[in-house]
This record gives sequence, structure tokens and C-alpha cells, in this order.
Amino acid sequence: MDFNFPANFRFADSHEYAVLEDDCVRIGISAFAVDQLGDIVFVDLPEVGTALTRGSSFGSVESVKAVEDMFSPLTGEVVERNESVLASPEALQNNPHEGGWLLRVKPNDASQLNDLMDSETYSSKVAAT
Repeated sequence: MDFNFPANFRFADSHEYAVLEDDCVRIGISAFAVDQLGDIVFVDLPEVGTALTRGSSFGSVESVKAVEDMFSPLTGEVVERNESVLASPEALQNNPHEGGWLLRVKPNDASQLNDLMDSETYSSKVAAT
């Protein structure tokens, strides 16, 4: 399957994306990860105000196939979570890079984004799987 990953997104090895928007970072899981999961039935996200640490689990996504932990691509504080995905987990499948985002985070250090893969590198990685 051919995926279109937005050029301004950065990606973690564990398939989360991060994109800087003003002074916050929008986090979600890639279209590739959503495709691999299949039908999503439940999403668990942290409350607003939760401190995230880069590389630590911040929630999970459950599909008919599996339950997968999601890992924070950077350190910061949750300032918003996507309530529509919590109410209707299938929304994550429809458009994971836009309407299916998961969290908005105020980063402690936005330069951590530089440690993530650019969309071209990520695209090559998933094409090889």
C-alpha cells in the first residue's frame, strides 16, 4: 500500500508522528500504523495536564487484532486531547494525519523533533516492511 506522509511531519520508530503548530506539537499515529492495526475499537489517552516523557508510553490503541502502546516522541505537557477520537475510535482510521490526531503537547524542548525521522526517511522505512 502506498502512503502519503505529510512533508512537515516527523516520525518515531514506533510510528507516532509529531508536527509543530505554533508553540505546541500535535501527536498522533501514522497512517501506516493505523493500517497495520485494522479496525480500531478503543483509544486510551492521558488527561490534559499530564506530563509526558520522550520514549514513555502515553496511552494505547486497541483494534480487533491487538492492543498497542503509544510512545511519546517528545517531553512536554498535554494541553489538549482529541475527544472526538475517544468518542469514536474509528475516526482515527478515516484520517489519522488530520482529524485523527491524538494529543496537543506543549514541548519542554521543541528541538527534540530533530531527533525524529523526516517523512521521506519514514516512508522508506515502512516501504521496506
